[in-house]
Amino acid sequence: MPLIVGLAFVLIMGIVVVVDASAAYLQRQGLDTLADGAALRGADLGSVGTYEKGIPADRLDQLETQVDRAVAAYLKDSGAYEKYPGIRATSDVNETDAKVTVQLSAPLKLPLTIPGSPDEPEIAATGTAAVTVLR
Repeated sequence: MPLIVGLAFVLIMGIVVVVDASAAYLQRQGLDTLADGAALRGADLGSVGTYEKGIPADRLDQLETQVDRAVAAYLKDSGAYEKYPGIRATSDVNETDAKVTVQLSAPLKLPLTIPGSPDEPEIAATGTAAVTVLR
């Protein structure tokens, strides 16, 4: 009898781990897609100086305030705040190679809980984009 109860417990814990790992993977993939889209929108709408200085030789310059506004607008328009309550976004403009990097983090909602696991685990994803000039 103890062997059967122990085996049942191990099987149940295995199922919980598989279900939670699958849910975490799917949520991270969704957050990864959002981060890529936000970085693309930030790089696109954050481009400055194109009309004043002309088109540069390789990449368009980025203005951090415009990138931040574009990223926030993208997350709002895409429904990220409703889908991932508590989502936080940080964006960074690399001045040397004009790349926009967006990092998103959000609380992870797991369908099942494992005893001893964190109450509020977080997932994070990063997306990077740059606007290049093709001639």
